[in-house]
Amino acid sequence: MKRLLVKALKNAFEMDKQDARALAEQVEEVFAGNQEVEDMDIDKYTRSLFYELQRKKLLKIRREEFKEQGKPMRKFYWSFDNKKIKQEAHRQPTQENAFEIYQKIPRKAWMQHTLQNT
Repeated sequence: MKRLLVKALKNAFEMDKQDARALAEQVEEVFAGNQEVEDMDIDKYTRSLFYELQRKKLLKIRREEFKEQGKPMRKFYWSFDNKKIKQEAHRQPTQENAFEIYQKIPRKAWMQHTLQNT
């Protein structure tokens, strides 16, 4: 799993292999071989990292609702999204045109910008 996670991180965040490996080790250390880790057991920096990994769909979160002493309570659990990790690890990076963004700007906007700057 670690090798796939390293590749997925490398592709998802466009990072070099050494940084991806260090990040994968950090994440796996938090999980400590478990399928899930309870949100309350992690610090705020790790939680922030996990939210970023969730945005890239490499981690997922599950909510458990229960009552404790008559009060409704919630617990959250983080887990790997193995399917998405495999997909991201095997994704071929695409070469984007550096000027592609300019093609998305309407011609009218270009013309207006040109007239204002002359």
